[in-house]
Amino acid sequence: MTGQEPPPPPPTPAASPQGFRLAYVPGVTPGKWVRTWEERYPGVPLRLVDVSPADASEVLLRGAADAALLRLPVDRTALHAIPLYTETTVVVVPKDHLVTAADEVVLAELADEILLHPLDDTLDWEGPPGRPALDRPATTGDAVELVAAGVGLLVVPQSLARLHHRRDLTYRTVADAPQSGVALAWPEERTTDAVEDFIGVVRGRTVNSTRGRRRSDAPEQPRPERPGKQGKRSGAAGTHRASSGTGSAGRKPRGGTGGRRGTGRPRRR
Repeated sequence: MTGQEPPPPPPTPAASPQGFRLAYVPGVTPGKWVRTWEERYPGVPLRLVDVSPADASEVLLRGAADAALLRLPVDRTALHAIPLYTETTVVVVPKDHLVTAADEVVLAELADEILLHPLDDTLDWEGPPGRPALDRPATTGDAVELVAAGVGLLVVPQSLARLHHRRDLTYRTVADAPQSGVALAWPEERTTDAVEDFIGVVRGRTVNSTRGRRRSDAPEQPRPERPGKQGKRSGAAGTHRASSGTGSAGRKPRGGTGGRRGTGRPRRR
């Protein structure tokens, strides 16, 4: 016994009194990461905050959420962001539309179609394709209703097409359309322990991987040498020295006596 107290256990990640607040935009499904968090940090409740794409950054900046799963681009001067994945882009059409004859289309094939461009569109168009509608729908959900009414077609990330699924509609991949990237973002000045732990969750780090935080925060440990490797080297060196000694000083000279080198012929008297 040395009298020293054992080191304290790792602290629970600090969070707001409401727990760890994670905002997410429509179409993004945080379920698998939420389940991992609940298994790993049962003492810190994770509260989901549903936000619109237009409000996601503002929710973070005013402190209404600790982090957010949102769509790129974001203002990198105010927010940190880790890109997670890129979505396939699809066109939503009625089930009896000619587009459904193929599994994939290109924008040129939609040039004569009325394409709806909602105000909450998440795709970074240089110029929306197709013929514009008379009015822009307020939301993607409103645009889907117009597609069902036969007013036009809608190009969106695949997750939004699934979110607003209807039995009378379907979708097809648009090969050359812009794509939507999903990222984890948080305010630059509020990189808390809880945020670091959630970064570890989304990156698939194990619970023993510096508590899910950045590896740069942990001191680098020397890489242990595999057992037996040093012994083999020393053993080989020892064998070499022993064989060297036997081949020179340890070997009895041929012929002769008294330490003189033998010639193999008898000495004259």
